[in-house]
Amino acid sequence: MPASALIDARNLFKSYENDGVVTPVLFDINLKIDRGEFVSIMGPSGSGKSTLMHILGFLDTHTQGQYLFQGQPTLQLTDDDLARIRATRVSFVFQMFNLLPRTTVLENVLLPLLYHPTIPVSKREEYAKKAIELVGLSDRKDFLSSQLSGGQKQRVAIARALVTNPDVIFADEPTGNLDSASGVAVMQALQSLNDQGHTIILVTHERTTAEHAKRILQIKDGCIVSDSSDFTRQIAGGKDRLK
Repeated sequence: MPASALIDARNLFKSYENDGVVTPVLFDINLKIDRGEFVSIMGPSGSGKSTLMHILGFLDTHTQGQYLFQGQPTLQLTDDDLARIRATRVSFVFQMFNLLPRTTVLENVLLPLLYHPTIPVSKREEYAKKAIELVGLSDRKDFLSSQLSGGQKQRVAIARALVTNPDVIFADEPTGNLDSASGVAVMQALQSLNDQGHTIILVTHERTTAEHAKRILQIKDGCIVSDSSDFTRQIAGGKDRLK
């Protein structure tokens, strides 16, 4: 039998209720993402792309439909199951970095391991140094995060997301606070991780950022309106991704 998709959303709907007023956000989302893919979810502000990412990353729940993670229906998961998934199987990179400013790069990257249920204490610094190396910041590991540029801070955030060896890394507008050169460096770091087999799901409203991925989903008014694999090559006539 073929392996289950890593992420499998079936007829997914999401709405919010406040004081009796129901606001629908997502409509009939059908989506499969396999292990090792690099997928951009692209759309304007208010389109529902961040809500979709939060559902797929276990920060929110859907209202109708079914979401399977590695073949397992997520609505059947207990609070303990969900906490374990958040700690070990999914990680997030956010636009605002969320680093501790008076803490070193190494200490910031170690944070997700403090209460990790399976990585032993004796291995944690080794894991953190390896993650820092993968984003090209070994020479900055003892710097305070406040001493880094914006692009370097975001690469630290990527290392922190990577350190638990998750099944999937979600990146929510990771270049939104960066200049163009720093943004390219951050996207190159994500591309490199994907080339090594890591699954990346990126949310962005910027076309140039989305085109670093191998597959682009466009979402509008809560619906997926297109799903294009190797979008850049199709449009640009075989133009290679940035190396």
